[in-house]
Amino acid sequence: MTNQLQALLASANKIILGKELQIKLSVCCLLAKGHLLIEDVPGVGKTTLSHTLAKLLGLNYQRIQFTSDILPADILGASIFNVENSQFTFHSGPIFNQMILADEINRATPKAQSALLEAMEEHQVTVEGKTYPLPQPFFVIATQNPSHQIGTFPLPESQLDRFLMRIELGYPTEEAERELLEGGNRFGLIADLATQVQAEQLAAMQQKVAEVFVSPAVLDYLQALIRYTRESTDFYCGLSPRAGIALLTAAKAWAFMEGRQAVLPDDVQLVLPAVAGHRLRSGSTDSNSIVAPLLEHVAVS
Repeated sequence: MTNQLQALLASANKIILGKELQIKLSVCCLLAKGHLLIEDVPGVGKTTLSHTLAKLLGLNYQRIQFTSDILPADILGASIFNVENSQFTFHSGPIFNQMILADEINRATPKAQSALLEAMEEHQVTVEGKTYPLPQPFFVIATQNPSHQIGTFPLPESQLDRFLMRIELGYPTEEAERELLEGGNRFGLIADLATQVQAEQLAAMQQKVAEVFVSPAVLDYLQALIRYTRESTDFYCGLSPRAGIALLTAAKAWAFMEGRQAVLPDDVQLVLPAVAGHRLRSGSTDSNSIVAPLLEHVAVS
């Protein structure tokens, strides 16, 4: 792992206590050029994590608070009539930033949620027939509350599939919570963070991730995992080709973070819950439990 990545992870771990794996998965997701979904109860640090990553990466950051009455124009922007020149002028919305926090995304209606689909997939938005490119790099970090809470709308499968990873932070350990109680507001510490990875350095790392070697044996294992999801009765539907590419890219990013130039089956297994847990429908909602049959029945070739 590069010195910049080590410094980034160390700084993030000082803000979000006791969540080393989740923070590493979040950075892995960004290195793989993916979007991140954080699902958990309110108050466990979802928004703080997104602010921390934006500050450490030096990215233009905008939070969008999703509510039941938010409209697509509130996200994308709209054309407003200019009286002086008698023409409509496009005023860009908050989506035109490098990192977007879609806070409590599942409190918005499906119509508002759909405004993000094109942006997340193609890094552009189309308003009134005209297409506008988004700044690069472009990441969406969305938070959502558990579906059983009042006032939530479930994310459709097409929206979920746009997120490379879904993670859960969970409650802190007793030691971490004691440090939180003694240390005061963690959110206030973000302002003092220094940028650890510049935009051009991030782009270079992403390029190196793309160059990580994947052996035919690892590809065989990855395909066996995908095939099992499609053939097994454990799941309502299997992983799509896009999900397979996401799993491969995430495994390459994890290998890069571990300082290796080749993917191991362990890399695939480590990122599998975060990549596949929200794409597979089964009787469980826990990502580790969802992918457990995969790891149990599909042997490493």
